[in-house]
Amino acid sequence: MGSKLHCSLILALTFIISFFPSHSEARNQAADQEACNPDDLRSLADFKAGIKVDTSGRLSKWSGNGCCNWEGIVCSNATGRVTEIRLPGLITTEDSIFQSEMNGYLSPSITSLSSLQVLDLGGLISIGGVIPPLIGFRLPDLQKIYLFGNRLTGSLPDSIGKLSKLQELQLHENSLSGSLPPSIGNLESLNQLLLYSNEFFGPVPDSITKLRNLVDLDLHGNSLSGKIPGKIGELQGLKLLDLSNNHLTGEIPVSITDLRSISVLYLDTNDLQGEIPFPSSCGGQMSSLGFLRLSNNNLTGRLPPNFGCLVSLQRAALDNNKLHGPIPSSLGNLSALSELYLGSNRLSGKLPCSLGQLSRLIMLNISHNKIKGQLPQECMSSLHNLQTLDLSFNRLNLTSFPRWIAQMPSLSRILLAGCGIQGEIPQFLYSTPSPIQELDLSANNLTGILPGWLGKLTSLYSLNLSRNSIVSNIPDTVRNLQSLGVLDLHSNLMTGSVEKVFEIGSSFLEDGTLKHIDLSDNQFTGGIESLGLGSQASVNHLNLSRNYLEGGLPSSIGRLMSLQVLDLSHNNLSCELPESLGNVSSLEKLKLQRNKFTGKIPGGFLNLKSLDELDLSDNLLVGKIPDGKPLSQFPRSSYSRNAGLCGKPLDPCTNS
Repeated sequence: MGSKLHCSLILALTFIISFFPSHSEARNQAADQEACNPDDLRSLADFKAGIKVDTSGRLSKWSGNGCCNWEGIVCSNATGRVTEIRLPGLITTEDSIFQSEMNGYLSPSITSLSSLQVLDLGGLISIGGVIPPLIGFRLPDLQKIYLFGNRLTGSLPDSIGKLSKLQELQLHENSLSGSLPPSIGNLESLNQLLLYSNEFFGPVPDSITKLRNLVDLDLHGNSLSGKIPGKIGELQGLKLLDLSNNHLTGEIPVSITDLRSISVLYLDTNDLQGEIPFPSSCGGQMSSLGFLRLSNNNLTGRLPPNFGCLVSLQRAALDNNKLHGPIPSSLGNLSALSELYLGSNRLSGKLPCSLGQLSRLIMLNISHNKIKGQLPQECMSSLHNLQTLDLSFNRLNLTSFPRWIAQMPSLSRILLAGCGIQGEIPQFLYSTPSPIQELDLSANNLTGILPGWLGKLTSLYSLNLSRNSIVSNIPDTVRNLQSLGVLDLHSNLMTGSVEKVFEIGSSFLEDGTLKHIDLSDNQFTGGIESLGLGSQASVNHLNLSRNYLEGGLPSSIGRLMSLQVLDLSHNNLSCELPESLGNVSSLEKLKLQRNKFTGKIPGGFLNLKSLDELDLSDNLLVGKIPDGKPLSQFPRSSYSRNAGLCGKPLDPCTNS
């Protein structure tokens, strides 16, 4: 019995061993199943060879012949051919987001992957080269191309129009150039075309209006010219149209009113002319439009009386055009509106009371127009969510600061420059319901002193009281403005020392928050010795010109390493120029004319490589101008009326 059982076990084991292959045979079979198509393998190897740096380390794992198991590669189960390359720059995991980079070039052999459907190399930052000219002939199955955020150059190949299955084409944020090929109109399956932030020029091809499945069309930030295609309205499914920041001319096509699905329409920063053609009626035209930008053009005519029929509008920017006439009362129907920019036009008449119906409005800018008359207090005071109000430079002649504006519950940015306000800075600004972050009362008729309570506006980031008649010292309390980034008090009658300004510190930034200081055209006499001693290392614009400042520039000025503009002209400053000023390598404009500086120009000034404007005229400087750029490239007028100066660009120095 035992021997029979033993024989049975042996027979069973023999059967099993003969039925199943060895480990080495299993490995060989698996390798055969995973092996790439030879053409695909060569193409991927060439692509890898073109990439010199891969910070993600994904390509370093590409080894052997089983490319279908490589990271970022997807193959067809049916054919074994490569169908997808997915190597995006942004790698997202459950724990983190990592921005990777590949440095190299896009190998043209990528077009040998004849079954490729998805090519995703988007956002890898440093892939150069060109889009393969034969891409449309060699990759007929392509559905999605993501090559955005790289360094690709060259043109968009005409063969791109052969990709009849293409649904998404994202080539934005490269350095592609040339004209857009008319063949792009053959991409009938396309729903997303993103070519923005490149260097394309020439017209927007009319054939683009054949892309009836298009949902997103973004061509902004190129150098496109000519007119917007007249049949643009035939893109019935379009939700986003961005043609901004180009050189487009002509009028906005009337057909644009046929874009029934449009949600985002950006045509700003072009050279468009004529009237705004939409909406022509209140019959539901463009009823989904939520975001509209037409600013920075040459649009004329009136705001359409039916503008208030754009019932979904949330943000509207029509500033910096040549629009005229009254603001239509229908704007009050825009119940979803949160931001309205109408500045720098020629709008006239009174502000319509209907503006008070815009309960969601947070930003209202009607500056630089011809609005006149009384502000509709009973209407506008109901704008409880308004955070920014800019009525500057109109014809309002307010005489006094409207107290009701200061009582608006959410208002934190108040800009009423050039509104004819008289008298002292009103004390009720100290106790507004919402802390003031920006206050611009420049170009008015303010008198009196700079009040000490200003130092209690601790949320204040920007203060502009320039071009008034304020007569006082800078109060000690100004040093408490620890959030202040912009201080503009130029063209007043202020006296005393500027020292307090340079004592403004920050409780959360070591280098301070101050970026812009303009105290020019006043009667200040002292405080220049404080430059660079406080927390001002982030100041990039400093103008103390046209005062009566005395003394010498301290060596501590060399600590202002962010300074781009320094204007100390038209003062009574003296002594030698400090060598440390040459350490401020970011300096672009240096104006020290009309002072009493003595001695030689420091050799360290040759380190000011960013300097493109220099004026040292009308001082007492002597000796040879340090030889070399940038000093030698400025005109003679930069050094004129310094009797002791010589050397290029002035006359050569003598040996006497």
